[in-house]
Amino acid sequence: MKPSLVRLATAVSGLALTAVSVGTAPAAVADSRTPALSTVQDTRAAMRGEGFAHAAYLLYADEADREGNGRIAELYRSTAQTELGDHFTQEAALISYVGSNESNVRQAMEGERFEATSMYPTYAEEARQDGDIAAAELFTEIAADEAEHRELLALALKALTTGEGKIPAPPQVDPVAVPAGLPQVSSARTRANLDDAMHGEGLANATYTLFAQHARDTGEHRLAALFEGLAQVELREHFASEALLAGLVSDTATNLRTSIAGETYEAEVMYPTFARRAAESGDAGAAELFTEIAGDEAGHAEAFQRALNHLG
Repeated sequence: MKPSLVRLATAVSGLALTAVSVGTAPAAVADSRTPALSTVQDTRAAMRGEGFAHAAYLLYADEADREGNGRIAELYRSTAQTELGDHFTQEAALISYVGSNESNVRQAMEGERFEATSMYPTYAEEARQDGDIAAAELFTEIAADEAEHRELLALALKALTTGEGKIPAPPQVDPVAVPAGLPQVSSARTRANLDDAMHGEGLANATYTLFAQHARDTGEHRLAALFEGLAQVELREHFASEALLAGLVSDTATNLRTSIAGETYEAEVMYPTFARRAAESGDAGAAELFTEIAGDEAGHAEAFQRALNHLG
């Protein structure tokens, strides 16, 4: 496997993030105490990885379809749904990640502010310094998008808190296709920044999907539509554009090998480590959840291996 794919396989593990419905996931086993800081940190790292895996697997599914491997495409989409609708959702419940509609909007606004004014401008400048002009232009464009998203969320917050105005309509989505291809950047720094940005966009997509579900459950349908639209921009435009430059998608056989490596790492190293730390901290519910997810990830690795064997 080429080095960039080894790095991306590790990224899928979660240590480095058409809408998918969250659905109804089993409730996380709750402790009666606030989780330890280490458990919260591990949970957030896991969520970042699950958000990335969900987004990457949807792109791998598209590539499998392009190659005429419909059953593998279905496997990727069902696995992506598990990563978001089960794993990410239960981990979010573990740390009370979803709050009131108002607090969710404020959290989203802060994330968009950071990306628009700090993260993406920094990545754009570094890409220019390294001669990766296409990446610099993309980072600059996404920074502008994130600033617009913050403005939409600010209008939503005003409507929620004062009753003045209306929650705005969601932004238009301009999907980006990501066929198999090599990286289109040259510097290691830009590649690392793209990886970090993709994890952030995958996390944002998953987060906004949960926020949309909460808004819908509480009768705020316009807010739900706004969050759903933002989630799709993060996934189908931002994540996809970054994945195209990063060369995230390869042929289906290579994508399966990458996925097997990532799922195996989660099953044998990452989640068992998180479970052990949670147990040592007295967070029995978190330890149980991490152990359960480790078993799921082992099953995913086995399913991907069977698909690879059949493909070969």
